[in-house]
Amino acid sequence: MKSLLFGTAGIPLSTTGDTIKGIHDVKKLNLDAMELEFVHSINISKDKAPEVKKAAEKESVILTCHAPYYVNLNAKEREKIGASRSRIFNSAKIAELCGAYSVCFHPGFYMKQEPEKVYKKIEEEIKKVARELKENDIKIWIRPETTGKESQFGSLDECIKLSNEISQVLPCIDFAHLHARNGKNNTRKEFHEILTKYEKELGKSAIENMHIHLSGINYGDKGEKNHLILEDSDMNYKDLLKTLKEFHCKGVVVCESPNIEKDAMLLKKTYLNI
Repeated sequence: MKSLLFGTAGIPLSTTGDTIKGIHDVKKLNLDAMELEFVHSINISKDKAPEVKKAAEKESVILTCHAPYYVNLNAKEREKIGASRSRIFNSAKIAELCGAYSVCFHPGFYMKQEPEKVYKKIEEEIKKVARELKENDIKIWIRPETTGKESQFGSLDECIKLSNEISQVLPCIDFAHLHARNGKNNTRKEFHEILTKYEKELGKSAIENMHIHLSGINYGDKGEKNHLILEDSDMNYKDLLKTLKEFHCKGVVVCESPNIEKDAMLLKKTYLNI
């Protein structure tokens, strides 16, 4: 990546049409990127994917992808774990055919088990996905996402550790989720600490290849409740953007606010004016 780009989680709300129309509309909005939302199902076919890729290349819109929510690599039932791996793999396969460079997913839940035990189990399953991707010559990045509840696997440390131990894996940092986990991680100092750890553990190349989620967030004692419009939340996005610029971060910032394109445009405008 040559710079930090800004885009929407899915097609803009103003779009009347499909994914391809959404890509064209993203460009008209002067945004740079769009995330393919496979959150309920993989909704782009193998035959349709090349058309999506062509549209993205024509408009110079960078694509990322969010795999289905129905992933739990720590499920009790083996068939559910197998289905979870398949959802990640199939999302990666279709996303790469669409020209996307990165696919994120929520790894799983602790299920009242010891975190160390859960880590080993999830690591093993992600290694299987990575092997299958390599066997099929699929080179897209797969990204365990930092999650918004402490009952969910996906702390920053866990995502970084997985990335250090498995090839083709890097974190998707959701800064709203990190904030919602404990009500912290929302000051310039804390953003600096997060990015310092990220760069120290994963290297300069990872800072120049980021997949970021950002929105307003509503949270309580148990963590994330729901996403909010940035100005209706306490998310300190201005200091976050200043810190991202300070670290010369590159990659894609995907806006997941309820008013996706408006907040995506706000983020881009704010960043460019720093």
